[in-house]
This record gives sequence, C-alpha cells and structure tokens, in this order.
Amino acid sequence: MSRIQATFAALAVNRKTGLIPFITAGDPSPQLTVPLMHALVEGGADILELGVPFSDPMAEGPVIQRACERALKFGVGLRDVLDFVRVFRLTNSHTPVVLMGYANPIECMGQQAFIAAALAAGVDGTIVVDYPPEECEEFAAGMQAAGLDPIFLLAPTSTEERITQVAAAGRGFCYYVSLKGVTGAANIDLADVTERIGAIRQHVKLPIGVGFGIRDGATARAIAGVADAVVIGSRIIQELENTPPEHAVEAVRSFVAGIRAALDAPD
Repeated sequence: MSRIQATFAALAVNRKTGLIPFITAGDPSPQLTVPLMHALVEGGADILELGVPFSDPMAEGPVIQRACERALKFGVGLRDVLDFVRVFRLTNSHTPVVLMGYANPIECMGQQAFIAAALAAGVDGTIVVDYPPEECEEFAAGMQAAGLDPIFLLAPTSTEERITQVAAAGRGFCYYVSLKGVTGAANIDLADVTERIGAIRQHVKLPIGVGFGIRDGATARAIAGVADAVVIGSRIIQELENTPPEHAVEAVRSFVAGIRAALDAPD
C-alpha cells in the first residue's frame, strides 16, 4: 500500500476529509520551499501537492502562472524539485508528496530515469496534466511497478470513456477539476459537482479529490460533503504574494489551519 493509499484509508476510518494544499516549488524563493512544505503539514495537510515550474502551464490561471515565472527566474527545474522532496523527507517520512506538472521536463529527463529519481527522492505520485491515460500506458505502468501512484484528472466535460480509462490507469486518488477553466477560477456549482462525482464513482473506485475554485473554509466544507479530499492552490499562492517573505511560513501555516478547522468542524 502506497503512502497515498494509506493516508486515504486512515482518513476514511476517522471519517475525515483529506486536505491537499498546493505550492509551486521555488516560489517565492527556493530557500522557502521546504519550510513551506513543513508549514503545510503543521497546518493540517494530509497530502502535499508540489508544482514543478514550467514555462507554459496551460491548466493554470494567472496566479499560478506568476508563481511558475518567479520560480523559473531562480532557475528551479525538475531536479531541484526532487531535491526539495529529498530534504523534506529527512524529517518527514509519512506525509505523501505528489508532483504536479507537465510532460516536457519528464520527457527531457526520460520517463524511467524520472521514475527512479522520484522514488529515490521520496515522491509518492504524479499529476502530469498533458499525460492523458490513453497516451501514457508505459509511464503509468512504470510508476506502478515502482510503487508510485499515477494520478489523473477528470473534468466536467470528461466522457464516460475517459472516466473508465482513468479508472483503469489511475492509482492513489482521482483529481476532479470542478470547473471548466483554469486554476483559481471562482463560482463552483455544488449541485453539478455532486452530480458529476456520483457519475464518476460508478466507474472509479479510488478516492476523489476536488480542486480548482476552492478558496476558503466555507467552499472547502461544502465540497467535503461530496469528495474524499479538497485541493487548494491558487489561494495559497495569493497568500504568499501578499505576505513579506519573512512571514510567509507562518502565513501559510495559519491559512491552511483555517481550512483544516473548517473541514473538521462538527455538523
């Protein structure tokens, strides 16, 4: 059982909703990435989603695009991101870390070389936006053989065929994109999310995390009623943009703790 699977199993036993916060590696500076990862855990994160900076982050809205640009100005690349995870693992062996990014850096490194490096660093899974399940069978199989979880996205426009492909290829959890659009968009339609997740669960037996458009405790709590986990990213990046670097770690810890409290509040 992978760390991600074990985490969701424990959440289910405790009847808790998972909290998966996102930051971009290298933003606002490389020196802050590992301290921010620890702050997310201290705030109540169950799984960390660490963005790999990329020059053309097609699924991201302007907030995370800016984070990628800032990280790239520091020269942060995939190998640096793996180093951040390796350092994080020196003092945290239990919190799953998922890398979110794009195919190009992986292809440049080589799929098998990346899988070996990710395993050695302590990565638990990947979300590769432009690796649809029907086009990355070899990568997904290699990940699974190494004990790592290939995690796939589903959207409001996903067909039944795509849902069944994700059910076959995915491991760890399924990431449901709650909106038609990019990260950071607003106005989640809870009724639509509920209906779509119900349809997905007919085929996908993995836990389902919902992201895109979750901005505060109230939104997270509403989504928690239908999902196994909530993913929140752009709002955390905005917190970093609006906070002096010397206060960034505490600001992120406090913000995530507020989301955790909302998720855990009694009905």
